[in-house]
Amino acid sequence: MQSEKILNKHIETNSFFVFGFLRTFILITAILLSGISTAHSSEENIIRDILWTEFLCLKESRPKIALVLGGGGARGFSHIGVLKVLEENKIPVDIIVGTSAGALIGGLYATGMQITELEKIGRDIGWDKISNVSSMKIIRMFTNESLLSTNKLETYLKFHIGEKRFDQTKIPFACISCDIKTGERIVFKEGELAFAMRASATVPGVFEPVEYRHRFLIDGGIVDNLPVDIAKVMGADFILAVYPKVDSSQFEASSVLKTLVQAINIQGESLTSRQLINADFALIPNVGDVSIIELHRFNECIEAGTVTARKSVDNIKDKILENFIKLIAKTDGKN
Repeated sequence: MQSEKILNKHIETNSFFVFGFLRTFILITAILLSGISTAHSSEENIIRDILWTEFLCLKESRPKIALVLGGGGARGFSHIGVLKVLEENKIPVDIIVGTSAGALIGGLYATGMQITELEKIGRDIGWDKISNVSSMKIIRMFTNESLLSTNKLETYLKFHIGEKRFDQTKIPFACISCDIKTGERIVFKEGELAFAMRASATVPGVFEPVEYRHRFLIDGGIVDNLPVDIAKVMGADFILAVYPKVDSSQFEASSVLKTLVQAINIQGESLTSRQLINADFALIPNVGDVSIIELHRFNECIEAGTVTARKSVDNIKDKILENFIKLIAKTDGKN
């Protein structure tokens, strides 16, 4: 197993750091057992900080932490808020996997883009920047004459990241698309980055499919809205999943577009629930009733991601440390 190989590497090449981590853990456990209560106190935070510092000292040989970012259109801006909090709290991200909006934000971040730049893109972006939208195009779309093109989305992405390929990202990255003819899940881990991100975010019924090697690709959320299993294949030992779930309780079938969007939401919810149970920790930003097409609501989505992550950051660290101790104990017991 990948986790066992990594932990064996910890013991062989970083025994000093592993020993230091375990020594600190044992010392703190002894203090806790002596009757000193740390619940809801500053001591609890101090203990966590000490253990976390020891954990980070393992550097490249520590367990790999993967961030899996789900789809959701405009709701995907919440991923920026989550990334911001992870950076602030020194929670490393070693692998990123995304679908649709998660592919766009995750891909940009994987290239090394700063949070401030991601926020700037959020303020700047509009449908005119990523598609050939116009009043006439919208009319044609609903009379079945034509769908919108995402050529401009690829151009927009290349403006920000250039001609980068997957093997040129600073953080290993993968994204998901779907073959509309066969229903197959297409996993992009190599080739042109901007093209793959575009294909992953091609919402069906709104945008025309993207042609790729005799396939016609659409939004990956149709087949896998939260690809946790891909993160495991890429070597993740701890998976943090982020899914900006919409509140559909106020849905009204007032237009063709709203009905289509609601159908996509339902599909995404069903697929996501199956993958969430396989994540080690899940963040679900409260994005309220934000629709996938409401790009102008980027601020409240970013804030939703920030608030949710800040509330959970200590629990995330605790869970990572807990899993690490269990893995060490498991591996040590087999040696």
